[in-house]
Amino acid sequence: MPSPARAAARDAEANPAFRFAARAGYAANGILHLLIGGLVIAVGAGAVQDTDQTGAFRALAAVPLGAVALWALAAGLVALGAWHLLQAVAPRGLSGPRRLARIAAEAPQGVVFLAVGVVSASVALGARPHAEQATEGLSAGVLTLPIGGLVLGAVGVAVAAVGLGFAWMGVRRSFRSKVRIPAGARGVAVTVLGVVGFLAEGVALVIVGVLLVVAAISVEPDTAGGLDGAVSAVIALPAGPFVAALVGAGFLAYGLFTILRARYARLDV
Repeated sequence: MPSPARAAARDAEANPAFRFAARAGYAANGILHLLIGGLVIAVGAGAVQDTDQTGAFRALAAVPLGAVALWALAAGLVALGAWHLLQAVAPRGLSGPRRLARIAAEAPQGVVFLAVGVVSASVALGARPHAEQATEGLSAGVLTLPIGGLVLGAVGVAVAAVGLGFAWMGVRRSFRSKVRIPAGARGVAVTVLGVVGFLAEGVALVIVGVLLVVAAISVEPDTAGGLDGAVSAVIALPAGPFVAALVGAGFLAYGLFTILRARYARLDV
């Protein structure tokens, strides 16, 4: 990146208002995960509802002042996405492999949060998207390509690898490098919520990745799915509703951790 552009990114990163917006974005992401966790638990108990981000947004749109809440979530998630993109390019003292690793870690998160923020805004405007159907449709399109199976399988492996990374962060508690852990009981609570939440997020992503790989091998795009498909796969297992309840509780823990992260996040690393 040209030096003037990188300098502009660093100035934006240091702006107090933008940092406040990034913290608000963490809170918005936490609220979204609380909604998803509640939906997963409800579906495990027999309710009929999508359990992914679009399902959470549609459920929120149905309540009084839901559109206002959706716009607030959209603003926070877009701000968080922009923050991650700045983190990919702005930090000083990184070069070579370390800079590439930072870009690989931060840029995809930025793109995802921006996309989810746009979806929230679209639901506030009246759209009613279904991520599960969109995933299956995209998978079907990919499988029509000459090397579509390889592409979809590679995506599935990548998603599963990200899930393993989340789970590993939970086991190793390496997320603490991104958060200023407070002292006493509050610090213990933040750590426990982080461990449980990262493990649940990791398990869900691994299942999504496995479903994509299965779809690539079987050439059946209906097998592919996002989080909603992963929850359906869990419920189909022996003791599936109980396992789904545990996964939902994990998402609740991750949501609470991320809301607390809005206050304790290290924004200088």
